[in-house]
Amino acid sequence: MTTDDERSMQESVEVFAREALAPRVQQMDANAAMDADIVSACFEQGLMAIEAPEEYGGVGLGFTAACLAVEEVARVDPSVAVMIDIQNTLLITSFMRYGTPEQKEKFLTRLCTDTVCSFCLTEAGSGSDAFALKTKATWDEGAKEWVIEGTKCWISNSKEAGLFVVFANTDFSKGHKGITAFIVERSCPGLSVGPKEDKLGIRASSTCEVSFDGCRVPADQVLGQVGEGYRMAIELLNEGRIGIGAQMVGLARGAFDAAMPYLHQRKQFGTPIADFQGVQFQYARAAMEIEAARVMVYNAARLKEAGMPFLREAAMAKLKATEVAQSVASQCIDWVGGVGFTPAMPCEKFYRDAKIGTIYEGTSNIQLLTIAKSIQSQYRD
Repeated sequence: MTTDDERSMQESVEVFAREALAPRVQQMDANAAMDADIVSACFEQGLMAIEAPEEYGGVGLGFTAACLAVEEVARVDPSVAVMIDIQNTLLITSFMRYGTPEQKEKFLTRLCTDTVCSFCLTEAGSGSDAFALKTKATWDEGAKEWVIEGTKCWISNSKEAGLFVVFANTDFSKGHKGITAFIVERSCPGLSVGPKEDKLGIRASSTCEVSFDGCRVPADQVLGQVGEGYRMAIELLNEGRIGIGAQMVGLARGAFDAAMPYLHQRKQFGTPIADFQGVQFQYARAAMEIEAARVMVYNAARLKEAGMPFLREAAMAKLKATEVAQSVASQCIDWVGGVGFTPAMPCEKFYRDAKIGTIYEGTSNIQLLTIAKSIQSQYRD
């Protein structure tokens, strides 16, 4: 069940995705580049700050509304959807929850109106073991600044980003309790963004290495408290998983919507493909799986909004949605045949885009571990 405001948001995003985004998707994928006009349009439509208060330039709606927007955009282009998702569920949330009033005024306003932000956690040696990170931040007492040294990799939206939330360890002797989040401007001397990765899917979404070579950050650009970065990242990623689940549900719906009309138009042996019982069983089951994943995603979203425990439900929703997205996108190519193996139909792009779902913001195995630990805690003596 959605509210009037959520339905209005969903409907406006559906129109935006169909009319403004859809004509550019194929070219952005071919160029492996995000169209700057699309980024600007996302800000103009309010899609980059759905939960942020209106006083900062946001829309002022809730987490479910953000998930609905991500889902609708993903039906057309999962690359743009993940930009919107990360900006909302990880970055806007981080400033709203942990930012000081001064940081909100200075940075949150920019994130709401015109500045893409990147979440810099992953490193070459710290993927699923994210908190084995080696990036360090050293306090310079004389200058009253933090000096950041290290390299992050697989950083989404980094080509477009004007701001970075960077996780670095301020005291390795404390282990993960030394990890701290810093706000770093793109213009900061010593920050460099590497070339974009040439990816299988979500190609328009930029993914780059980001290096910090003596980046100096003033004390008032610590986000949250020194040593609280570990807890902050865990909390943010637990919520972010729900957004990725919404993206994958939208992807599955997009592939399904692209394939089904063709099944009714294309005939074999004088009969529309959609009328063959064997095919009917397949698309009926696919529709059921999409709906099941969607229910799980929005159940987790509502639990999060209500302030109730949602860790297990978020992991289940992300795992289920990513598996459904891969399965449905693959089947859609099977149903439409050879044309589905070409860019003439969007099925092949959805198929490529689906693979990332089982990798980022927690691999499928990490989701299974999270679910298992939750079950153990429930039944352990």
